[in-house]
Amino acid sequence: MELRNRIVLAAMGSNFASEDGQCNERLIAYYEARAKGGTGLIVLETSAACFPNGSTMPNTVAFSDDKFLPGLTQLAQRVHRHGAKIVAQLNHGGKIAQEDTAAGRPIPVPSPLKRSASDMFHVLTQQEIGHFIKAAGPDGKGPQYYEMTEQDIAAIIAEFVEAALRAKSAGFDGVELHAGHGYLLASFLSPYTNTREDNYGGSRENRARFLTQMISAIRQAAGANFPILVRLDAMEYRTKGGITPDDCAVTAALCEQAGADAIDVSAYGNVAHAIAFTEAPLVHEPGGFISFAKQVKASVGIPVIGVGRIEAEVGERHLQAGHFDFLAMGRKLLADPDLPNKLKAGSPEQVRPCIYCYICVSQIFINQPMVCAVNHSMGREHEGDIIARCNDRKKVLIIGGGPGGMESARLLAEKGHDVTLWEREKDFGGTARIAALAYEPNERLIDYLAGEMHRLPIEVQLGKTATAEDIRSFNADHVVLATGAIRKAPNIPGKSQRHVFDGDELRGVLFGGNKLAAAKLSLLARLILWAGNMTQALRSISLMRFASRFWMPIADEVTIIGGGLVGLELAEYLVERGRKITVIEPGPSLGAELAIVRRARVLHTLREHNVTIFSNSPIDEITADSVRFQHDGVQQSVKAKQVIIAIGTEGDTRIADQLEDYRGPVHRIGDCQDISYIDGAILSARKLVEAL
Repeated sequence: MELRNRIVLAAMGSNFASEDGQCNERLIAYYEARAKGGTGLIVLETSAACFPNGSTMPNTVAFSDDKFLPGLTQLAQRVHRHGAKIVAQLNHGGKIAQEDTAAGRPIPVPSPLKRSASDMFHVLTQQEIGHFIKAAGPDGKGPQYYEMTEQDIAAIIAEFVEAALRAKSAGFDGVELHAGHGYLLASFLSPYTNTREDNYGGSRENRARFLTQMISAIRQAAGANFPILVRLDAMEYRTKGGITPDDCAVTAALCEQAGADAIDVSAYGNVAHAIAFTEAPLVHEPGGFISFAKQVKASVGIPVIGVGRIEAEVGERHLQAGHFDFLAMGRKLLADPDLPNKLKAGSPEQVRPCIYCYICVSQIFINQPMVCAVNHSMGREHEGDIIARCNDRKKVLIIGGGPGGMESARLLAEKGHDVTLWEREKDFGGTARIAALAYEPNERLIDYLAGEMHRLPIEVQLGKTATAEDIRSFNADHVVLATGAIRKAPNIPGKSQRHVFDGDELRGVLFGGNKLAAAKLSLLARLILWAGNMTQALRSISLMRFASRFWMPIADEVTIIGGGLVGLELAEYLVERGRKITVIEPGPSLGAELAIVRRARVLHTLREHNVTIFSNSPIDEITADSVRFQHDGVQQSVKAKQVIIAIGTEGDTRIADQLEDYRGPVHRIGDCQDISYIDGAILSARKLVEAL
């Protein structure tokens, strides 16, 4: 199989297929967009070779019957139309086949499972827990497992062979066998889950026998020229006695001997630990699996695919060095399906960046279709091209240069409208600048959108405070208000003291734009902020992030009131800078606005750093040196040299209220309309453009 480049779309479950396993237009259009964007090879999301058995999602692509051929054939044809190749990732979920659990079907495993408690439910909100009802099965007893016999193994192999032949018949260019991520084949490879004493257990060769027999059977049935890829785990994180990199290297060599044509190197984490999913398979550490790919590459003569949060420029270096042969991307190609074409054109600055917020995969956790926080056209490709040029050119004025305002300006300018954007600050980003200070990937989104403001024919005025009179005088056909939120602390006794800051005051202190907030600081702190303002140093988010590790106008003992997205990310930022932090959340849920997987990571990190976190704890009073609150019906108190109130956010409607009699439509988007952060701002921008 010959590819036009070395970029591979990594398989990611989408939940876009029909409930009956068919490829529908939504699914096909999603993959076609990645093919059109220049990807060399598309690996189809994990699909059920034995459908409905072994399905891992409510909407799983099926390969178990000829009735699925028309949709599969159309998918392959639509991908090929744009010069890309596609392979089907065939899978059986094994112990993770949640649809078998939901239907009450017995689930095959290599050996009796070791029971382990999960901490995932401590991370979920009550609403999210409701989506997990299926986990108990129809009788409420949970999944029912059975230990596979050699006859069961042979039967599964036969079903995979039929599925592979069906993929070939549909026009797919090959198949990838998913032998990772805790699924059935992986559970045989793992010494933790495979304790058999027959030919399929014990030694590495025996544990790999199920997989190698499957490879050989598919090779014999499909012929020598039908590529077979294998996805393997190089590590099982938080799994004592699990797969190691040495195990993976041996298994990869055995797969090559059996007839495999490429090895796709991944990893897995024990999902009983909520943090594990950001260790593997969606690794949080940049390039976290590169060493695994290098070790496998040294053990085989067939191509190796590297994956795991590898930026394009980093991937290029490792490709040149021969550490792996192809670079697989998942989240990056959700964020921007045109990434390969933009790199080829020499325009990497135009690539919309993934901000690693984990909302994409968190949707799958709650059995919902995948979404992308920075690209809400993902999964909506079947609805048509949102930026197709319009014939009815309008004059549009956008107030606010945060993510929502910039995304609106970008889309409207691409459509051909006459767009002007006013931003009261000297820099783009709005409140997202604070988010970027706390979480570096957010800065990349600001930089990308700011670059688009300069690239496109948009009239931008920074440092322009909009008034209702100015807006009326401008006489736009449409006015878009993206003015964000007002962050004012609720009425908590003691909130007016010098050591207490609300959200707007904190932003003003950190970026030097709020004289009233700065007045609460010491003379030395005010002088340093003044110098930062004069030298323009406070305008650089990356410089601020670096410098704040050495000095910032925040005390060494801080209590944060509010355990939502803002409070938790702020706590993460401060604890990394040596502050002793306590978080008190009046309500029942922590980080409800964060995607589940990101939330799990943040909470784990905070607790690892000995951050004390209370939920269900209404605040009574802020004193000169403490915060008093109720917890479990008992009044408690924590010492605090400084208090940051990270609650009390509401949409800023002040300009909207003054424009009720405006001659044309006035639209509110982002936090100005509904507090929904970056994800909501980008989505509301898309909805606005659709409406216009």
